[in-house]
Amino acid sequence: MAIHSAVRRAEVPPEVRRNRRRRTLEGWLFALPLVFGIVAFQAAPIVVSMYTSFTRWDGFNSPRLVGGRNYVDLIVNDPIFLQVVRNTIVFTVLGVPATVVLALVLALLGNLKVPGTAFLRMAFFTPYVMNVVAIGFVWYYIFGPTDGLINQFLRNFDIHGPAWLADSSWVIPAVVVVSAWQGVGYPMMILLAGLQGIPEEMYEAARIDGASAWSRLWRITLPLLTPQIFFVTISQFIASFQVFGLIYVLTKGGPGYSSSVYIFYLWQVAFQQGKFGYAAAMAWLIVALIAVLTWVQWKLQKKWVFYD
Repeated sequence: MAIHSAVRRAEVPPEVRRNRRRRTLEGWLFALPLVFGIVAFQAAPIVVSMYTSFTRWDGFNSPRLVGGRNYVDLIVNDPIFLQVVRNTIVFTVLGVPATVVLALVLALLGNLKVPGTAFLRMAFFTPYVMNVVAIGFVWYYIFGPTDGLINQFLRNFDIHGPAWLADSSWVIPAVVVVSAWQGVGYPMMILLAGLQGIPEEMYEAARIDGASAWSRLWRITLPLLTPQIFFVTISQFIASFQVFGLIYVLTKGGPGYSSSVYIFYLWQVAFQQGKFGYAAAMAWLIVALIAVLTWVQWKLQKKWVFYD
């Protein structure tokens, strides 16, 4: 083997070998900025945060190693953390199905061959690219307890609406409404692309066989759309654990901690309380949780997702 390799190298002219080395060097030089960015801004912070999660560190003094104490305190000794986890689970359980179902309905409407669908698609997608702070301020006044648009509308029917964002029973559902309205554009476009990829011949054959519109939706559209539904479900699931802007603008985590979700509490711990080691432990716990739940969903998708 070594003899044959040496023979092959000897058969390659020196000029060709120099050209190959030069092209290889040029390729690495072009890739160097990206490699540097990945190492400096992704790989290194990951390593630092992992180390920090095993320390007590306020961001100013030298970190002090405490082993797994941060993780134990989070799970065993921090009742606020447990409440925040419950809030995040409620937000996810309510928000993900609401967003996916709404996106599916809007995608079906946007796929209709009627005038004005292009405008509807643009209108539904626009909130997704709007500034989250502006959206939060608008909805803050919509949910106002006295002069908010929703409660003013309810008063026309002699219904006394709750103080949506100041009521611990209603604050999470209210934020879910805003989150679904703001985030529905992206999954809608994914599902719309999936709908437009379904061959029209399948619908024509079903019509000839006498299938109703509901039967065509249930037996053709939804099964063929399951890969896109699975993708948007996973993406919305991950995004639901990362919501921050709407909570910050609408509720600041209140009343009390009744609307404080995972990333918002992590931000409070790190930048308001100065517990960077504790916050790093929180970050790694959420990474592990998302990874496990995503893996479970990936395994379960084999039972209901149909690929061509």
